[in-house]
Amino acid sequence: MAQNVPQEQWAQVIEKTGGPVEYKKIPVAKPGPDEVLVNIKYSGVCHTDLHAVNGDWPLPTKLPLVGGHEGAGVVVARGELVDDVQIGDHVGVKWLNGSCLACDFCQQSDEPLCAKALLSGYTVDGTFQQYCIGKAAHVARIPKDVPLDAIAPVLCAGITVYKGLKESGVRPGQTVAIVGAGGGLGSLAQQYAKAMGLHVIAIDTGDEKKKMCLESLGAQSFVDFATSKNVVKDVQNATKDGLGPHAVILVAVNEKPFQQAAEYVRPRGSVVCIGLPAGAYLKAPVFESVIKMVTIKGSYVGNRKDSAEAIDFFQRGLIKSPFKVVGLSELQMVYDKMHRGEIAGRYVLDTSK
Repeated sequence: MAQNVPQEQWAQVIEKTGGPVEYKKIPVAKPGPDEVLVNIKYSGVCHTDLHAVNGDWPLPTKLPLVGGHEGAGVVVARGELVDDVQIGDHVGVKWLNGSCLACDFCQQSDEPLCAKALLSGYTVDGTFQQYCIGKAAHVARIPKDVPLDAIAPVLCAGITVYKGLKESGVRPGQTVAIVGAGGGLGSLAQQYAKAMGLHVIAIDTGDEKKKMCLESLGAQSFVDFATSKNVVKDVQNATKDGLGPHAVILVAVNEKPFQQAAEYVRPRGSVVCIGLPAGAYLKAPVFESVIKMVTIKGSYVGNRKDSAEAIDFFQRGLIKSPFKVVGLSELQMVYDKMHRGEIAGRYVLDTSK
């Protein structure tokens, strides 16, 4: 039950923590009984992939490692226990590659919290290769009318911010501030927020990101944290009543915004942390947090239902992920740009180049 699958493939591999990534040929793996083999056509590049290279999270990576967890492609082989995914189906390999499906969390649709979760491009090989293994129960189903290059960033960034917006409890007509609005997650968060009927305040820096947020992504206002003399006041003033946004979605990659958000969110508002700056800590004034009844919480990645919903928004034309396509062989260049903070939107790798 397989298409013609080669013995070898091109992949980007790190042999040791800290890199470098090496573009080379490696064997193609064979799927286990409950797994599928996906011919990855396109893979998005996420900041998490850079953390995996640098090993700066308190979670060990496998070595050698093929990174990547936003892979969109075609099923070319499947294990003997798989009957709900067909050869030729379009699927996505996400950050959550697999889970036990039996623990307390898996039974409550919180499978990302499973203690035995397999993480693509971190604890198992990911999508920076031409053929990737995924657990059949967890691959995202992608409708065949959806372009695979455009959907790739939705498989992590889209699902993650959509989940964060749901976790925030914010309702249509209310206001959400998105911190790190011009990056890969932020650019999608603005569109999901708009599609969910929310007013959006974009917080980031630079003219290119300001233009993109206000003209393309649906933000009503933009606060430049680098040039603002008082970020807290500027964010609050961007809301109708001056009390601040109902929710703050933090997708920034440095620590300071995480320590500021509780000051400008409105009373009874929620601060949702999604970005994972290495070594960062949350900080909030206790007095204000108590008397304003502020909720501060973390949101991880979405479950299988969240994934299907996030893809549905995209299929209906409500989400456009700003992305640039380069070859898989150019991954190091993307990491260099990421390291320098020069990426607006998302880079997507074409595994055939």
